[in-house]
Amino acid sequence: MSYAVTNDNVRLYFEEAGEGTPIIFLHEFAADYTNWEPQMRYFSRGHRCIAYSARGYTPSDVPPAAEVYTYRHFYNDALTVLDHLEIAKAHFVGLSMGAYSSLQIGLNNPERALSLTLAGVGSGSSLENLEAFRGQCRANADQYETIGAAEVAKATREAPSRIPFLLKDPRGHADFYDALARHDAKGSANTMRSFQGGRPSIYTMTEAIRKVTTPTLIICGDEDDNCIEPSLFLKKHLPAAGLTFFPKSGHVLNLEEPALFNEMVERFVAFAEAGRGPVRDPRSMMAQT
Repeated sequence: MSYAVTNDNVRLYFEEAGEGTPIIFLHEFAADYTNWEPQMRYFSRGHRCIAYSARGYTPSDVPPAAEVYTYRHFYNDALTVLDHLEIAKAHFVGLSMGAYSSLQIGLNNPERALSLTLAGVGSGSSLENLEAFRGQCRANADQYETIGAAEVAKATREAPSRIPFLLKDPRGHADFYDALARHDAKGSANTMRSFQGGRPSIYTMTEAIRKVTTPTLIICGDEDDNCIEPSLFLKKHLPAAGLTFFPKSGHVLNLEEPALFNEMVERFVAFAEAGRGPVRDPRSMMAQT
């Protein structure tokens, strides 16, 4: 098994496939490295692809202290994997939690990113409801510690943003939640409490976001209600961003619509590698009145 080791001695399990320009995949809260398999198989035909399990997600280590699960730990962990593989720059493809970490790379280490794909990004960012969201994260963390991952998976399998996946692909949806039921409860609780419940809202980063010139693709399902406004916000303020909505789609975009997801990301990566992802031309913007 292959591991990269962080500065605080956490082992991160990763897998890689293919050769070419590197693409690193960052998973969501309810997933792990295995959920990128449709992308690993597809993109490894022409790229060097890396998928890893975040800290708290086996077979990576599960540190016991919640204090080492902050959003800073998570985006730096992605860089640790690249450093271990001696990769200077890569395309970052993230979903949800992984999209937030990818955005942080653009904000803090733009020299490491060839491009950013932010899918299902920004849930829990509403400033009006931020404290309620954080309180719910703490409650969810307590739930993981009290009843375990298997019972939490049963309780969350019909969350609103997951229903489109259930309707389109019941078998894939069942596999997804069977995998979630096997997650380490302590790792999930720590991630929920510190990363999900402690990360800054994207709406507090407007000025920093406006300075990110890395080519960026934002992908959102049109039935992923919590991510629609954040996606529009990022399109407005990221200078080199493109935005696409997947129709009748929810949150698990890479598994719910794998062919469409792969097509969009493939076209975008090729666009970025050709140097055709510059900041938006002012002539394409309407004058403010």
